[in-house]
Amino acid sequence: MSSFDLLLFCLSRAVCSPIAVFFQIQGCLICLTLALGWACAAYVRNREIKQMKDCMKNGNSFSFLCHDINELQHFYQVNLPRVTVIMPLKGFGEHNLHNWRSQITSLYGGPIEFLFVVESIEDPAYHAVSRLIAEFEDHVDAKVVVAGLSTTCSQKIHNQLIGVETMHKDSKYVLFLDDDVRLHPGSIGALTREMEKNPEIFIQTGYPLDLPSGSLGSYCIYEYHMPCSMGFATGGKTFFLWGGCMMMHADDFRQDRYGVVSGLKDGGYSDDMTLAAISGAHKRLITSPPVAVFPHPLASDLNFGRYWNYLRKQTFVLESYTTNVNWIMNRALFTTHCYLSWGFVAPYFMAMIHLAAALRFYNKEFSPEEMTYTSGGLLLVTFLAICTLVELLSMWNLTRIEVQLCNMLSPEAPQLSLASYNWCLVFIAMLVDNFLYPVSAFRSHFSQSINWSGIRYYLKDGKINKIERTPRSKDMGPVFTDLGGKHLYGKKGLPTRGSFLSSLSRSLAQWHQPKKFDN
Repeated sequence: MSSFDLLLFCLSRAVCSPIAVFFQIQGCLICLTLALGWACAAYVRNREIKQMKDCMKNGNSFSFLCHDINELQHFYQVNLPRVTVIMPLKGFGEHNLHNWRSQITSLYGGPIEFLFVVESIEDPAYHAVSRLIAEFEDHVDAKVVVAGLSTTCSQKIHNQLIGVETMHKDSKYVLFLDDDVRLHPGSIGALTREMEKNPEIFIQTGYPLDLPSGSLGSYCIYEYHMPCSMGFATGGKTFFLWGGCMMMHADDFRQDRYGVVSGLKDGGYSDDMTLAAISGAHKRLITSPPVAVFPHPLASDLNFGRYWNYLRKQTFVLESYTTNVNWIMNRALFTTHCYLSWGFVAPYFMAMIHLAAALRFYNKEFSPEEMTYTSGGLLLVTFLAICTLVELLSMWNLTRIEVQLCNMLSPEAPQLSLASYNWCLVFIAMLVDNFLYPVSAFRSHFSQSINWSGIRYYLKDGKINKIERTPRSKDMGPVFTDLGGKHLYGKKGLPTRGSFLSSLSRSLAQWHQPKKFDN
């Protein structure tokens, strides 16, 4: 037996040990659990599709707006509450104009105003959105608000709070939207309708349906969001909250009820995690209606480096907290997510060893004992392959149903299709994303700092402690945002474009630098 055969034999025995078998079976159970969760989410979304089709059969051609056509009558529409839509902007990219149009051309029948909030007039988004507002100035109530620089919280939260201060005094609800959200014509009406039905709702939210652009990085983003999507497809109460779509009572901000304003302003980094923590602490209700799923086209040039930057921001969120209970929950989520991510990936590495051993040993004559280990390993590989196939089919089915739902909710928009999805890349993205998540999480934990859209934030005790804005000519941050590919700067002072490896090397170098916290 050659040294390579001996090594392969030892590895095949190792991956057939009881603890290795346990991890392989655990990986299969993770696949089946995800498949079950996506199947439940698909059931909720599909139930809404069937309800819309039934309404259409009964003569309601506007079921994409509301199930009861009587709600479209004038006496009902004139009594709808006023809504303020606040969109914090940063940069301008290929999909922004389409997204903004979908937001301001909403078919909500009540009084509504749109506030586009930018950091400064130098932001590329300022002139782009100003031209769009000028195009619709006779039809919508919209304006651009310049918020200035944040000093105690993230720039996004600062923009949101400035928007709240500027909103109409009679607004009953405030809807926060990310600028990469593509709304359906009836989305604002659907969210408002649920708030009116149940005044106990603290926040209403939704979730994006990622449309990969074809790169591995875009598929990693899609795969990262898919497990979370089952938490938003409940058709009602949920514990999850997505900052890209949040409708709340305006008076909660006017009166700083439950400390929503102070909690966000005092060192807040993540708007959704902070508000979710407040909701949990005060036992307030978060809901997600089944129609709150929004197409989210990813940038056509979304490379792997931008995916890594996005993953870093997502894992960094777990380092921010508002209370000790929130800290414990974040630590538990951190530990569980890291364990399950590598627990998902490990069986596939073991399966490669099983397959390599089988191919090697079956081409040569080995003892029955050696062949026994190989046969047992192939059984585990077969079980893992079946579970993986079930998982991918469940993911495909949920995506198919959400694509169909989005097409029905936006009948006038170009129809979405599953044809562009590459399911081989989806499988590769599952392995890559789950392998890198713990790496990013530990990196975030030890660095306690993050570069978000050209601004570096430092955390201390779970809150933003320091904000650095370096001159553009010296900035080491990104030129583009991660998902939308939006230009963050004008033509002057652009940082040089770097690869994923150079970005990672800079991150590792900063990791070993001493912390820069203020005393």
